[in-house]
Amino acid sequence: MDYHWYPGHMTKAVRQMKEDIKLIDLVIELLDARIPLSSRNPDIDDLGKNKARLVLLNKSDLADETDNNKWIQYFKDKGIIALKINSKNKQGIKEINNAVQIACKEKIERDKKRGIINRPVRAMVVGIPNVGKSTFINAYAGRAAAKTGNKPGVTKGNHWHNSKWELFIVVSGHGVIEQRKIGSDEVLRFEVSGEKIESVHILPGYTHNIINLSDKDDLVTVMWANECFDPDKPDTYSEKV
Repeated sequence: MDYHWYPGHMTKAVRQMKEDIKLIDLVIELLDARIPLSSRNPDIDDLGKNKARLVLLNKSDLADETDNNKWIQYFKDKGIIALKINSKNKQGIKEINNAVQIACKEKIERDKKRGIINRPVRAMVVGIPNVGKSTFINAYAGRAAAKTGNKPGVTKGNHWHNSKWELFIVVSGHGVIEQRKIGSDEVLRFEVSGEKIESVHILPGYTHNIINLSDKDDLVTVMWANECFDPDKPDTYSEKV
């Protein structure tokens, strides 16, 4: 008899990845350095096909150093760059930017030929539960960059953009994202939680906010936008949802 262990929230996350993968350049896969193969989602290789790849062996301080190096070589033999990191004390975090540039070298060269210089790399962070995704995101992006409406009961946002569209992904905590089309009274509400990873698409012309529903826990949110923020042309207009 074959047994298949695949929790419902992971199934939904994979379905969401299939929808969002076309938007990104790089798949960053977090693994537990102590059990790299056992902590992998076997679907990632197929989902990340034709995308740049980067594997991060998190919690490497808890694994044998010789084994860490063997696993790095294992992924190198498969054409995937791998790094050992410890998100809690930020060990190895500074090496990631250089690894991203190497992993995305072909994409960067294509952009240059098209006259596009320094376009941000669009990355998706993936991994099964408890490999340390939230801790890594905070360590890599910085706490201020990785949190939105983070304090209990706080509402952040209440603004809209003319051309920019965004993806909001709550990776820890419990909240609600509200958005309303300018000129309309209909408010769309999306309850979000780190227990059920999914992305909410914020469209141009929709004023939006995010509310922390918890009375004690922080709300950690990853945001992606189709264009970089330009302080000379902020394209941000205040209006309550």
